[in-house]
Amino acid sequence: MMRTRWGRTLAVLIPMFILVVVVGVGGAHQTQPDLFSPLYQVYQIIQSYFYKPELINDTEALYGAMKGVVEHLGDPYSEFLDPDDLQRFEESLEGEFTGVGIEIAIVDDILTVIAPLFGTPAEAAGVQAGDQILSIDGEPTDGITTLEASVKIRGEAGTTVVLTVRHEDGTIVDIPIVRDLIEIAAVRTEMLNDGAIGYIRLVRFEQDTVNEVDEVLASYDMDQMTGLILDLRNNAGGLMSAATTLAGRFVDDGVVVSTEDRLSERRNYYARGNRLPNLPTAILINRGTASASEILAGALRDNNMGVLIGEQSFGKGVFQQLIEFDDGSALKITTGEYFRPNGGAVNGIGLAPDIAVGEEEDPIDVAVEWILQHAGMLMPFDVASTGT
Repeated sequence: MMRTRWGRTLAVLIPMFILVVVVGVGGAHQTQPDLFSPLYQVYQIIQSYFYKPELINDTEALYGAMKGVVEHLGDPYSEFLDPDDLQRFEESLEGEFTGVGIEIAIVDDILTVIAPLFGTPAEAAGVQAGDQILSIDGEPTDGITTLEASVKIRGEAGTTVVLTVRHEDGTIVDIPIVRDLIEIAAVRTEMLNDGAIGYIRLVRFEQDTVNEVDEVLASYDMDQMTGLILDLRNNAGGLMSAATTLAGRFVDDGVVVSTEDRLSERRNYYARGNRLPNLPTAILINRGTASASEILAGALRDNNMGVLIGEQSFGKGVFQQLIEFDDGSALKITTGEYFRPNGGAVNGIGLAPDIAVGEEEDPIDVAVEWILQHAGMLMPFDVASTGT
């Protein structure tokens, strides 16, 4: 039918040879060769008897069947992408596109905002992490996929889309958002407290994120600094390889994340020693902190290299593989789960902050105060024992 290409992955935590074995042996789950023969029979009947044969499209029928096979899994992160879907998906991974700037997922069968991206029209309009999108321009979102929703939400710059959302407090509001060109800078930085504290905001984890953070860290005069703030609020994730590599910049030695998949037991990934002075480090998290950003936050917290400040994180503890086919389609499929260095699960749970921040407080101010309270100390130290 189609030959597969394994050249690109979304989650590079899985060794390539393991994935090839999964394809070769069916992941230890064998299927009867004639299982799908009724499907072929149904399509033959359609071709023979459907009263408008001009509406029959072999390729579209095949894609529809494959989408149905994946949808039956009930996994919000697995989906079959036809060529148009794949193009839109790849555009979503780029640093520039036209839309409103939100990360979305299906949570409990409801289209949900993981996070509004920093500095975007969605954030400015009041869209919040955890909002349930009930309709788009008046059309209900029941049964919609994330890609279908993305197509409806995106559009030409200057046009307006209206999202009907239910906030976590139960209120339902219509939020009109004017679409714009979304330019995402993965890393932002500034100096706080008269240059004593370095502030790094990570918006998403991309191919160049680690290099950009390295450049920022190299620009700091660490000898004159009191601490660091890593802001992961509304960071919905990205490449897990970037998160694990970046964790190694802050963790002296130890496990930064563990993974499990169908063919292997739990596997640990380690930091091999950083080259930074272990200044007191505060990590800001909220409801929109998800996936790869939870890996980084969990790695620092469980190795006592930082304190978590803010709100409970999203809880996306599974990772996906993108398998491309020669006809331009692809399969994005959840292939495993990751765990915190302390062994705890993340999926459906998230990370709890060490210091919870109320609506009336500024998390950055709380982080600065915590760093100043621990000025002169070097990580790692037991955050819980410091009275936080």
